[in-house]
Amino acid sequence: MPLLIVIFGILLLFILIARYKLDAFISFIIVCIFVGLFQGMQLQNIVQSIQTGIGDTLGFLVLILGFGAMLGKLVADSGAAQRITSKLISSFGVKYIQWAVVLAGFIVGIPMFYSVGFVILIPLVFTVAASSGLPLIYVGLPMLASLSVTHGFLPPHPAPTAISSMFNADIGKTLLYGIIIAIPAIVIAGPLFTRTIKNINATPLKEFYNPVILKDEEMPGMGVSVFTALLPVILIIFSSIFTIIYQGDSLTKDIIVFIGNPVIAMLISVLVAIYTLGLSRGKKMEELMNSVATSVSSITMVLLIISGAGALKQILIDSGVSDYIGALLHGSQISPLILAWLIATIIRVCVGSATVAGLTAAGIVLPLISNSDVSPELMVLAIGSGSLMLSHVNDAGFWMFKEYFNLTVRETLSTWTVMETIVGITGLVGVLILNLFI
Repeated sequence: MPLLIVIFGILLLFILIARYKLDAFISFIIVCIFVGLFQGMQLQNIVQSIQTGIGDTLGFLVLILGFGAMLGKLVADSGAAQRITSKLISSFGVKYIQWAVVLAGFIVGIPMFYSVGFVILIPLVFTVAASSGLPLIYVGLPMLASLSVTHGFLPPHPAPTAISSMFNADIGKTLLYGIIIAIPAIVIAGPLFTRTIKNINATPLKEFYNPVILKDEEMPGMGVSVFTALLPVILIIFSSIFTIIYQGDSLTKDIIVFIGNPVIAMLISVLVAIYTLGLSRGKKMEELMNSVATSVSSITMVLLIISGAGALKQILIDSGVSDYIGALLHGSQISPLILAWLIATIIRVCVGSATVAGLTAAGIVLPLISNSDVSPELMVLAIGSGSLMLSHVNDAGFWMFKEYFNLTVRETLSTWTVMETIVGITGLVGVLILNLFI
């Protein structure tokens, strides 16, 4: 019975979001009440579980996602994203243009939310494709593969960060393992896949060829742009590697662990960005703080959606559903990693949103962590891989790609959907291979 309640809850979530276009946060709360009632919870206990789930989830994420949005906005407004993209493209040349946009998408995608990176980089890619005479899909899809992978696999992006928190996974290790898995996923879904697409001719609307292009002197240098964009990754991974190598206790280790804490790493990165991308280039503090304030307002709905998923997770725990599912799957011969991936895939197909799919799946498979010795970091990445699978007409990213590239639905399915699916499958394979060594 508890399993049926969860299935009906997911169906209700799908109907509310996909059929009636109800806001995802409101839908999550309704599903929480539905599951709680049918599991026999007291009304006040349902409310208490929702409050606890939201509070526990947001306590950590508000800091991470808030600082992440600030850093992404500073990187975008300063022209650092444009500098990274244009410099890499000019350095690699036309022959290796795909590898240039892949690297640009990866670097820019780490500090930026997917939709922000998409809107900023796509016009630049359009301009490059037009000037080089190369097919637009050939140039653009590899960059989107990079953005998609960073969105689904790597902290400080919302879903992988929130799922890491749910599973008590080490952010540094998740980031390190995620990068290892991301590289083959991007290569296969980007440059290799696009070489098989010969007969699709994207003809985007002319207005997309006219992005706001900054002059060379208006942008920061390449070195400072890359350093500032990747600083959170550098600090977190350095701290993780240091703690693995150095097992003793010392003040130096305490300081490095402190600096490598995701919250502190993001804070340091934002402060560095304010100086390197703003104050050192003559910008006023007031202008920079206005930019920062705008960035924070853009993540409000993301935070609400994540908090709604946190509430559902708590309802599943407090109502006993999680224990039931854990007992049901205990002793199963199927790898918990494959189960997590499969559940995330099913929810992704039903609901559309990768973030909603990942967080909902995490709440369902949470008991698998306590019943097995599987790495929580790899569980995060398995769910992230599943959450990117089979993007279709109920996914906002699907329509962004279709409209910007001016493709038919069929063409979008054969390019975008296939690319996302390749990323999801390659990610799972990478997770299973890593699991042999971790």
